[in-house]
Amino acid sequence: MQQLPLGVRLRDRAVLESFYPGDNAQALAWLAGLVTPVGRGVGWLCGPAGSGKSHLLQAVCAQLPGSGYFPLAELARLGPGTLEGAERLSGVCIDDLQAVAGQADWEAALFRLYVEIDLRRGRLLVAADQPPAGLPLRLADLASRLAVASVFPLKPLDEAEQRAALRLRAQARGLELPEETALYLQRRFPRDMGTLQRLLDTLDTASLAEQRRLTLPFIRGVLKDHLPRGE
Repeated sequence: MQQLPLGVRLRDRAVLESFYPGDNAQALAWLAGLVTPVGRGVGWLCGPAGSGKSHLLQAVCAQLPGSGYFPLAELARLGPGTLEGAERLSGVCIDDLQAVAGQADWEAALFRLYVEIDLRRGRLLVAADQPPAGLPLRLADLASRLAVASVFPLKPLDEAEQRAALRLRAQARGLELPEETALYLQRRFPRDMGTLQRLLDTLDTASLAEQRRLTLPFIRGVLKDHLPRGE
């Protein structure tokens, strides 16, 4: 069973198969190897918000029995004790490491965790908005260990790739997302995958409740309260 700190939930649709690779095929292939029975190593995902870091971390955690997902932006206030025992998991997925960079107690706990995982030849996957060298880490031992990770900068999708990604994620939910519907979402809302994914979540819930297809009239009605002012 995945270890989830209090109040943390995995997205039920976060799987590797629903991640549209675009220019990130190398990262996706490495992660696919990580979740195999013989997978080992330390990986680092970096990129702007909406580039898919959390999706991939949660997908790895969901596909690795006995692994754990630790979103540090949410857990920072609880202290580094939330990592206690994580070294015994089959895989550790740490999100938003930049949220605790520069904090001595957190860095010491992360260093201990790294050493234990390394000794066991386990799996560690980290995500942050910057590569390891770009974070303000104060503990030199931690910085040097993280510097040897396999680093994968995630590149945001262009508009055509965003539509393909939305169709892929809709298909994973048993939905058909017509091209004109995906275009409507891009033209009316911020064009980042985080926002578009949340809109798809809303449409999925409404479609299931009303047993409706994702036609333009339907999505206009569902999302009318989500439109930016003036639309």
